[in-house]
Amino acid sequence: MPPTKLVIASRESRLAMWQAKHVQALLKGLYPQCEISILGMTTRGDQILDKSLSKIGGKGLFIKELETALLEGRADLAVHSLKDVPMEMPDGFELTAILEREDPRDAFVSNRYDSLQQMPAGSQVGTSSLRRESQIRKKFPHLNIVPLRGNLDTRLAKLDRGEFDAMILAVAGLTRLELSSRIKAKIAPEDSLPAAGQGALGIEILAQKTDVASWLAPLRDVLATFQVTAERQVSRRLGGSCEIPIAAYATWDSYQTQLHLKALVANTDGTHLIEAKANAKVTDFYQAIDLGDLVANQLIADGAQALIANLGK
Repeated sequence: MPPTKLVIASRESRLAMWQAKHVQALLKGLYPQCEISILGMTTRGDQILDKSLSKIGGKGLFIKELETALLEGRADLAVHSLKDVPMEMPDGFELTAILEREDPRDAFVSNRYDSLQQMPAGSQVGTSSLRRESQIRKKFPHLNIVPLRGNLDTRLAKLDRGEFDAMILAVAGLTRLELSSRIKAKIAPEDSLPAAGQGALGIEILAQKTDVASWLAPLRDVLATFQVTAERQVSRRLGGSCEIPIAAYATWDSYQTQLHLKALVANTDGTHLIEAKANAKVTDFYQAIDLGDLVANQLIADGAQALIANLGK
């Protein structure tokens, strides 16, 4: 039986609402007779803007209220930017669908310069991510990295007021909001390896809602699911959170059978960075996890856990 009514829980930021409306349109295409509405919510992560995420509880702050709505029956599914989703799902919840992935790279955004390479010493670069900060500090130690919070429009307004010389944002968010013209350069993964799941949308439901899972199944993108599964496994093994500068990025070969996975862990000032990579034939979920484990084991063997243990000391 097709659904007759579905409620999508979403944060109320412009980008989050775009994502929810995107899923709404996809579902409407599948189930034209279904009434599909969006429940907009403000999360703690949206409310606390004067502190870095790593200091106020991490990525889970963006999804807690949405999960409460699922638990209370006020919503059937929640749409997330996957890089905001903690590596371990709470008991009773599951990521049931990962959609086709947008460009996962980081974007260089500036009104004054065309690239990080062009920026003079002391230039102010805004970023909300320890992952981005550590990699930029490693390659461009002469730049001044400044913490950045707020939704995408708030961040761009700060740039336009001259509070920053440049910002590092996600290509995917800018593209989805038709702000690609603000991108001066898409940063090569060699200079800023993306976060696990960056550019992908995930749909969360209550694990017991097998009917909802079956309705959402046609939205699943197999290639993106295997990529993101491998990436998130690396981060999961290393205790990944926004308090740890971890990157993991998987790409397919031209035949879409071999998955290439590269990952790194670093300290925040970029003085110590450990990298690992591997590739494997991936045709199912478990092979993707195995590839993530392989790369995580390399990082651990090279001292990743000791580096992580020293963070914040």
